[in-house]
Amino acid sequence: MESSSHFLTALLILLSYINSSSVARETSTEFIKTSCSTTTYPTLCYSSLSTHASAIQTSPRLLAHTALSVTLDNTQSTSAMISRLSQSHGMSPREVTAMLDCVEELSDSVDQLRRSAAEMNQLKGSNFALMMNDIQTWVSAALTNEDTCTDGFTETTVSSNVKNVVRGRIVNIAHMTSNALALINSFASVHG
Repeated sequence: MESSSHFLTALLILLSYINSSSVARETSTEFIKTSCSTTTYPTLCYSSLSTHASAIQTSPRLLAHTALSVTLDNTQSTSAMISRLSQSHGMSPREVTAMLDCVEELSDSVDQLRRSAAEMNQLKGSNFALMMNDIQTWVSAALTNEDTCTDGFTETTVSSNVKNVVRGRIVNIAHMTSNALALINSFASVHG
């Protein structure tokens, strides 16, 4: 009888833990959804961040930092893809130039996003406003670089196949960067 009582108690504790974990996950994903609703691209925001709900929990700081990290990862992979694509045979000199210019712009974006993420790790009370200003400036500059990259592919001298592949990837990371900036601005306004 005592053994079944211990088993029942253990089972109730386990079910309670599972339920509280489920509630915490639901709360975290709802927090992300609500926060993303204030961005320009809320669907992309939520889809790129919801898988990180357990790490973000309900922290605006962790949300902003995760958005930066996810954006940085995507920008790095896009830069590498475009760099490989720029070495493809059969492209016109104008296409190669546009690709190489874009790789340079994305390299600058990666650097700015990396500096921003590192600065987010160092945020301190007395220097908070100055550090947030730097982060906002760098992320804005990264977004400008991404927009500049897409400008090189608006000309008709770039084949539609190359243009579609590159523009699609660049537009995606520009939208992610925009979302990250919105979440950073939101965090700064709450804690500034």
